Amino acid sequence: MIPASVRKIIHVDMDAFYASVEQRDNPELRGKPVAVGGEGPRGVLTTASYEARKFGIHSAMPSVTAARKCPDLIFVRPRFDVYKAVSQQIREIFAEYATLIEPLSLDEAYLDVTENLKGMEIATEIALEIRARIKSVTGLNASAGISYNKFLAKMASDLNKPNGQAVITPKHGPAFVEALPVKKFHGVGPATAERMKRHGIETGADLKSRSLQFLTEHFGKSGPYFYGIARGIDERQVRADRIRKSVGAEDTYMRDIDDLQLATAELRPLAEKVWRHCTTHGISGKTVTVKVKYSDFTQATRSRTGVQPCSGVSDILDAADALLATVYPFKRPVRLLGVTLSSLSNAGAEIDEEQPQLGFDL
Repeated sequence: MIPASVRKIIHVDMDAFYASVEQRDNPELRGKPVAVGGEGPRGVLTTASYEARKFGIHSAMPSVTAARKCPDLIFVRPRFDVYKAVSQQIREIFAEYATLIEPLSLDEAYLDVTENLKGMEIATEIALEIRARIKSVTGLNASAGISYNKFLAKMASDLNKPNGQAVITPKHGPAFVEALPVKKFHGVGPATAERMKRHGIETGADLKSRSLQFLTEHFGKSGPYFYGIARGIDERQVRADRIRKSVGAEDTYMRDIDDLQLATAELRPLAEKVWRHCTTHGISGKTVTVKVKYSDFTQATRSRTGVQPCSGVSDILDAADALLATVYPFKRPVRLLGVTLSSLSNAGAEIDEEQPQLGFDL
């Protein structure tokens, strides 16, 4: 195995992918604020063009909020068959350079180019070539991050967006992490960032000052990962066989909930988080599961499997609402709720159920 310190990892991330495809295919949309997603009262954006982002619009934003921020916003319904076809073109370009390719979604992937098919020594030059090939073949812009591990490559790809790239070397990696706010760390969601803040951890330097025992005690199995990345260390390999069996989101509440209406309202952001991941990856699922953890840490789960995969966030939410109602009255106040979608499928093919669940911390 090649030592982590000398690996060459590239993270390629398409710029506003869905919106850029729509602007490419419809010249009337170019230069205008575009949002891909449902326009109705329960709609959520999957992405927004850079023209729209100037108004503070971003993915995962409710459509009604986006329309309020930008009255001229143009809503476009997603065309996942087109996005999948373009994504396949991009992956074929990746395959010209590397054998170790780990797709994260339709629009981003990790490539380990330590030993690459072109025999090129400099990873930044490989990234430049890949981005140029993507532009030539698809007409779309991509950004890239280059580093010696996955965490830093992912962070680097955001530094010069859109249509740019950045490199973080082993020499500069630890200092880069120390100066970075933890809320910007990939893998640290808003809830985790808030928990860290309560422990006085707001920067990478703060995180680095905490012991492995402290981080494991307060953040469980994520503790060793946080301990490593605070030092610019990430031993995860680029895996070409990365498959998930389910997609889940859960949230732990500052105050326990004992009212059904309040608990039902908390299911919505969970369902939206799950569906955003599904739309990004071009997948869906037939089985919705609701997890309820009570104040005494006992828990209950309820599941429902439909005949067809869910077609939108409303399908997940309707099932979750009905499932939650079956455990009311709650035997104790509720401290955590979770929503999971499983029996996943992609382009009609069932996804291997032996791979681990992908969870989200809201």
